[in-house]
Amino acid sequence: MFCDTSAAAVTLRLRHGLALETPSAPEPDWQQLALQELQQQRQSLEQEIKELEQRREQLRGEINSHFSGQADGISRRVKGFQDYLQGALVELARSVEQLQLVPETLSVQPSPLDQAASTGEAAAVAAASEPAAAAASGLFATEAELIAGRLASYRDNPDFHAGPWQLRRSLDEAGHNLLTDWLLQQGGRGAQPSGGSRNRNVLVTGAAISLLGELYGDRFQTLVLAGAPERLGDWRRGLQDCLGLAREDFGPNSGVVLFERPDALVERADRLEEQGELPFIVIDAAERVVETAILQFPLWLVFAADARELAYEEELL
Repeated sequence: MFCDTSAAAVTLRLRHGLALETPSAPEPDWQQLALQELQQQRQSLEQEIKELEQRREQLRGEINSHFSGQADGISRRVKGFQDYLQGALVELARSVEQLQLVPETLSVQPSPLDQAASTGEAAAVAAASEPAAAAASGLFATEAELIAGRLASYRDNPDFHAGPWQLRRSLDEAGHNLLTDWLLQQGGRGAQPSGGSRNRNVLVTGAAISLLGELYGDRFQTLVLAGAPERLGDWRRGLQDCLGLAREDFGPNSGVVLFERPDALVERADRLEEQGELPFIVIDAAERVVETAILQFPLWLVFAADARELAYEEELL
């Protein structure tokens, strides 16, 4: 009876379109889900750790290649250059030892100011045999016509496009008279009043260098004494401008050498005379004292400043 009733109920539900309810599947355990989630997080962390370790090794390699590697390469190159330089210096020293240098003797005669009347004839004979030495001794009288013509051209018809070592600026009347007196009256050895500024003195010196270049060619070297780097800079820039020179023209083996100390200048002048060349010494107007050793050389020009110019120089320092 009970079973029939149940069957009748099922039949009734089917007739009304009702679906039979089946028992639901059991829900998964929450501990299992939590364990799976933790395992996934662990795998993710392990992957991140692996990637970070790879990045660390990559960074170490880059650091070693950029610092240690490069430093090692640089040290090897420096060591190689040091060995090459040492070998080159040894070869240079051997070459110098093998050279047989016989310096040409430059006869130096006293200037007309110091020359006694009794030695006039002997000086004339020496001038005839050694033209360069005679001119260096102050005997510019034989070149008076050439000197006058060149100084006139510097004053009246300057060549602004002249080549290097030729005067490119106009020489004023004061500079013309100064060089005429210094060359023909003082024989290239003496002091002259400053032009009032370093630029004017540089221009006069540039005219003297240009003129001496025609007389001696490259057998002389100009030595400028100015006891401060700023003054030497003015001389370098001024001579570059009025003679069309470059930086390469200033140096121990070039046409112009700049000095801050007189002892270094005297040493260089002595070496030039030993080599048979002529030093042309120029003393800046700011130098209050002239070393006695400088006065022994055959060709020197000292610019004598007045009290006002000296006071102005002191204000600049």
